[in-house]
Amino acid sequence: MAPLIVNNIEVIQTPTIPPAWPTPKEPSRVELSSGSQKTPEHRPLPCDIILERDQPLTLRDGTRIRVDIFRPKTDEKVPAILMWSPYGKTDTGTLNLHAVPLRCGVPLSKLSGYESFEGWDLPNMRPYYQTWKTDLPPRLDPAEWVPKGYAIINADARGCGDSEGDMRSWGTPEGQDGHDAIEDIAKLPWCTGKVAMAGNSWLALCQWYIAAERPPHLACIAPLEGASDHMRESLCRGGIPSIGFGSMINNVVRGRGQQENSVEMLLKHGQGLRAYWDDKRARMDRIEVPAYILGSYSTMLHTIGSFRGFEEIPHQNKWMVTHATQEWFDLYSQERTDDLQKFFDRYMKGIDNGWEKTSPVRLAVLGYNKPPVIDLPFDSLPWLLPSATNTELQRLYLGADKTLQHSKNTDTATLGYEGTETMVFTHTFPKSTQLLGPTKLVVHVSCPSATDFDVYAQIRKRDASGKDLEHINIPLEALPVSDPKEIPSINPLKYLGPNGKLRASKRKVAPELSPNYWQTLAHDEDIEVKAGEIVKMEVWIWPTAIQFDAGEQLALKITGSDSLVLPEFEFLAEKPKNAAGQVVHFGGEYENYLEGHWHD
Repeated sequence: MAPLIVNNIEVIQTPTIPPAWPTPKEPSRVELSSGSQKTPEHRPLPCDIILERDQPLTLRDGTRIRVDIFRPKTDEKVPAILMWSPYGKTDTGTLNLHAVPLRCGVPLSKLSGYESFEGWDLPNMRPYYQTWKTDLPPRLDPAEWVPKGYAIINADARGCGDSEGDMRSWGTPEGQDGHDAIEDIAKLPWCTGKVAMAGNSWLALCQWYIAAERPPHLACIAPLEGASDHMRESLCRGGIPSIGFGSMINNVVRGRGQQENSVEMLLKHGQGLRAYWDDKRARMDRIEVPAYILGSYSTMLHTIGSFRGFEEIPHQNKWMVTHATQEWFDLYSQERTDDLQKFFDRYMKGIDNGWEKTSPVRLAVLGYNKPPVIDLPFDSLPWLLPSATNTELQRLYLGADKTLQHSKNTDTATLGYEGTETMVFTHTFPKSTQLLGPTKLVVHVSCPSATDFDVYAQIRKRDASGKDLEHINIPLEALPVSDPKEIPSINPLKYLGPNGKLRASKRKVAPELSPNYWQTLAHDEDIEVKAGEIVKMEVWIWPTAIQFDAGEQLALKITGSDSLVLPEFEFLAEKPKNAAGQVVHFGGEYENYLEGHWHD
């Protein structure tokens, strides 16, 4: 095992579980005939496809990784779309869609089976298995894209599957590997020399790091929902460690070497190892190629990364779309396919199709108890635009009567709650209003019996009768159920509302990383908190877009334990930990409010 050094820090590496097959597979080539099916349940192939499996690409240090190439049966050269991850390129991962409840509304017949993985084949998920099996769709399906004149390349990143070396996670090392793979692909005899990237989740977030390395033959990127800062958005959001999801990923990837283990780095070194963690924050300012950026509010992983990517990429050839569903369902919608094709045709094939006239930002606004509004056009993110767009930054002040009002609360008061209890403040809208973007909760809190504490906050939409509403991420007609009550309460299938969290001792902000509408934590030192000390907590809540009609309510929920959100999967659900009681202080110098951008 070779040591991995990042910014002079030696990285902890742990063994990767070996693949199911004992020895590396040999490269092979097969022609898939038009009309053939991988299984009787899968979509037939619409054209002849050449499949070159386990083909080697060489990285700068001589390491060889393996890729599967799907390309048209033609003598003409074609551009390539690369999808990069540790999840298994084609039939080689342990990650399968049949583990996902209700298949996220993607029927087996919609896919060829040659797309790749981002589900989990774990014993504690088997109660959710369906009778059919296929890959989860974070990647483009060759059956959809090869007929359009593109080669689809599914890569096993370094250390994954039969790819040599030790696995890298996020950051510069993975970015350099992707750079080298792109340059090797561009030299292949069937390739035009233009290479793009596409994909969801890991297949999206890796694009930030790879594009920042500026490979000469990278034509454009399509990060279809990808986080951008491993520490602040995933492992320690708000300064509160959360390692369940990351530990699960470490335990399901397959390879023949070691893997970088950022969870162990956190457990051993904590949040203050800035030289290491700074390399896990994507350098958006280095991205030069056109970008098609997809986002949603329903993901608990990628929302802020998508918006940050759009804001910080330093050129105008970038487009941001949010959808009203779930990331895997949206990826295979006809609307997304058509939109992506227009983008790729423009920058991969040079077709003058008017793509540049596309609105830079198109947002979906969730209605919860009514259909969403989709593709609402803006010249930029609405919370970055001047107030002439009818989007205004306003405050709703928390009152000791548990209301949210436009007028300040001047009465001195306190409200206490146990750490696992939830305090709710409500506001009733007198007219139709949209909440667009991130929100900031400022609340003054003390904890009489502890020297540190956490504050969790969530925004919920309520109907006119005061009932909490849920947004179902998958259209009911696409699911094999007839009643929303039959849908499991997990985050991929249900969106409750945006949330935020903050640990008092970790509240120091990094001004150089913080735009005026969002604060980024420094993670370089702790702030001492004394028992009973009143602390001004600024809890930043992830972006959203919600429609409130006249008479409907916004409910702000505050608690001291992680009990407000749904898990990614039920086996990842954690019981709320006992937390010390907290007190909210009102009046005088203690001005508590929820600040957000409201659009008429």
